[in-house]
Amino acid sequence: MVIQFLDGGLGTSLEDKYGISFDSTTTPLWSSHLLVSDPITLEACQKDFGAAGVDVLLTATYQVSIEGFARTKTAEFPNGVPKNAISRFLQTAVRVAERAKVRESANIALSLGPYGACMIPGQEYSGAYDSEHDGEEALYRWHLERLRLFLAADGDFFARVQYVAFETLPRLDEVRAVRRAIFDSGIRVPFWISCVFPREDECLPDGSSIEKVVQAAVTPLEGGLSPWGIGFNCTKLHKLAGLIEGFGVCVSDAVAAGKILAVPSLVLYPDGTNGEVYNTTTQIWERPFGSSLGDQRDTHPWEAQLAKVVKNASEKGPFESFLVGGCCKASCSDIQKLREQF
Repeated sequence: MVIQFLDGGLGTSLEDKYGISFDSTTTPLWSSHLLVSDPITLEACQKDFGAAGVDVLLTATYQVSIEGFARTKTAEFPNGVPKNAISRFLQTAVRVAERAKVRESANIALSLGPYGACMIPGQEYSGAYDSEHDGEEALYRWHLERLRLFLAADGDFFARVQYVAFETLPRLDEVRAVRRAIFDSGIRVPFWISCVFPREDECLPDGSSIEKVVQAAVTPLEGGLSPWGIGFNCTKLHKLAGLIEGFGVCVSDAVAAGKILAVPSLVLYPDGTNGEVYNTTTQIWERPFGSSLGDQRDTHPWEAQLAKVVKNASEKGPFESFLVGGCCKASCSDIQKLREQF
C-alpha cells in the first residue's frame, strides 16, 4: 500500500483555532478571503497542517472565482476586486502554501471547489445550480475560465503546484466538465476528482449512481484527460466503506473491459464531525432533525475509524495507492493522529 497524507479542514480550522468569522456578505470568498485580508494568519493555520507531517497541502483557493472577488470589498477595491487584479492573490495562495510546508518533500495541490461553492448560499451539497450554470457546457466554460485565471498568474504557477484538486463535485455533468476544462486549458499537472455524497443513499446530490460517477470520472472522454485519482470528500465517515466498495467494483470492471489501463489512486478525506451537517442557510453546523447519523457513529476515534477503512480497502483491492486526510472539522491534531495510525 502506498499512502500519502493530505491536510484537513482549512476554513473550520481558521474558525475554531484562530477565531476567524466567515459570512457570505463580508467574506464571499470564505477561507480564500485571507489571501486578501490576512495571509499571515492563513500561513500560520496552514503551517499547523505542515507540522502535522502532511505529504500534500491544499492551497486556500477552494472558493476562488471571478464572481467571488467581484463581491469582495477592500480599501483598495471598494467596489470589488476586478478580474485584472486577481493574479497577485493567486500568487499569494501558492507562496503561503510553500512557506507552510514543514517537510521539504511535501507537495502542493491547487484546491478548486465546484461552481456551487461560489454561489450564495453555497450549493455544493445540493447541486442545485442557477439556470446559467445548469448543464455540462456552461459548467465547462466556467471551470475553464477559472483555470485560465491561474494560467495568467505570474510566477510560473503550475511549475510550483504538483496536483490540481477538483473537490466536492455534486453533479455528474460537472465531473465531465472539469475533465474537459483541464484538457482544454493545456494544464498537464496530475489531478484528482473528488465527489460529495451527503445523501442517506450512495448517490450524488443530483441522484447519479456510483457506477455513473466512476464512468464519468475515469473512462475515455473525447477532449478529456484521465485523473490521477478519484474519490470523495466532505462525506460522513460511516459511508466510506460502502462507497469504496462501489468505486472498487466499477474500477475493476473498467480495467477488465479495457476501458482504463491503470487503477487510479483513491482519494479519501471525509469530514471530521460526529454527524453534524453544515446548513448553508443558517451557516452553522447542526444535527439534522430525525437523522440516523448519530446512531451509526463508531465509538472509536475518527482517525482510528478512517485508518481501518483505508487498511480494509487496501486488503480488498483494487486500489493500491491512497491519498488520505480530512475535510470540514478535521483539525491538524486529527491529521497528526491519523498519520500515527500507520
